[in-house]
This record gives sequence, C-alpha cells and structure tokens, in this order.
Amino acid sequence: MKNNLTGNRYVMDVGVLKTELYFETDTSMVFTILEGGGLTKNGYTEKVETTIAEIRPQVYMVAWKEKSGATVTHVEDHENGIIYSNATLADGSFYTMKGTIHLLQDRNLKP
Repeated sequence: MKNNLTGNRYVMDVGVLKTELYFETDTSMVFTILEGGGLTKNGYTEKVETTIAEIRPQVYMVAWKEKSGATVTHVEDHENGIIYSNATLADGSFYTMKGTIHLLQDRNLKP
C-alpha cells in the first residue's frame, strides 16, 4: 500500500542528531547522518527495510532495524512538523528524542 512518504526526503532534527530520511519505496528508506552529535559519524548512510503505519493523515509510525543491530521507531507528525524517535542501540542503550521534521524539497528550509 502506497503511503505519502514514498519518494520524499525529509530532514529530522532532534538536537543531538540531524538526519536526512529518504523514503525510497513503501518498504525501504535511506538515512544519511548530517550531524551525528557523537552518536554516529557525520555522512554515514544506510538503506533499511521499514514498516510504516499511518496513524491518521500525515502522522506515521515508522520502524526499522539497522545493520548494527540498533532498532528505531519514529512517530512522524508531518502536519505539525514534530518527530518522536526511540532508538535502542546494539549495546542496549536507549534514547528517546523529540524534534522537528521537514520536507527537504521545501526551498525555505536548509538541511
């Protein structure tokens, strides 16, 4: 089932971490670390298989597992530009973050 994220690029900024999210297909996303904040290296990119559930129009729950074993779940509120991110790293550390998410194609925004 096609979702409204597919084909779009977004910038997620949760303060300590700034990432570009490219929803390549309905089930895959490529993320690129723009600013890793000490959590990961700037410029790191990875393609991941995603599960995307539409909670209501313009609000999605997106989940994936990374090569490192880290798991990530987002609630992305595109109507209000808010993202909630939970990540469990391979070492067991757990992070909860809240920040902004914006469509990268918007010419008024900079990554």
